[in-house]
Amino acid sequence: MFFLASSFLQKLEQWDQWLFTKVNNDLTNPFFDYLFPVMRASRNWAPLYLFFVVFAIANFKIKGLWWVVLLAVTVALTDMSGNYLFKKMFERPRPCSDPDFFMHVRLLVNHCSYGFSFVSNHAANHFGVATFFLVTMRPIFKKWTAIALIWAGLISYAQIYVGVHYPFDVLAGALLGLTLGACTGRLFNKRYGFTIFDNKPTTSS
Repeated sequence: MFFLASSFLQKLEQWDQWLFTKVNNDLTNPFFDYLFPVMRASRNWAPLYLFFVVFAIANFKIKGLWWVVLLAVTVALTDMSGNYLFKKMFERPRPCSDPDFFMHVRLLVNHCSYGFSFVSNHAANHFGVATFFLVTMRPIFKKWTAIALIWAGLISYAQIYVGVHYPFDVLAGALLGLTLGACTGRLFNKRYGFTIFDNKPTTSS
């Protein structure tokens, strides 16, 4: 039984490395080489984050403030879970720092992080934020909230493209973010919940 489990895990790692090589080495072009390193940098998204914080508080007052608090809780949960629940447990080297694999990596960032690879915190954090946004803002933005998941998916894909995470790291991080974002989003909806009529003045007949 142990041999079968070990053999299966080795096979999974081979598939993971094969898929990483396809994304990082084969499915490349100069435009993506410029785009994905820019996309994965959180500081480049700061104006967007600030916009939604201001939007929520300006339009929904106390509800909006609680939305910001639960959004911050979502990021904290995904980040701490990724670091302490997974990375420290599995201690998987990143592709760019794995002594048996780094020669196959096209590294498109300035340095390879010293942290472990499984799970991808970028994927966990961004999918957590995207899912929280989708669950809580759907009454306001309707079907457009799905763009948040596309955004998170592109940023997560960028982790593979630039050479700092394997695909399974990203997949596991995305699932972690989806789960925690859905939980905090439902908690917010249960306690507060936005509607498009929150700030419309009432009229008397």
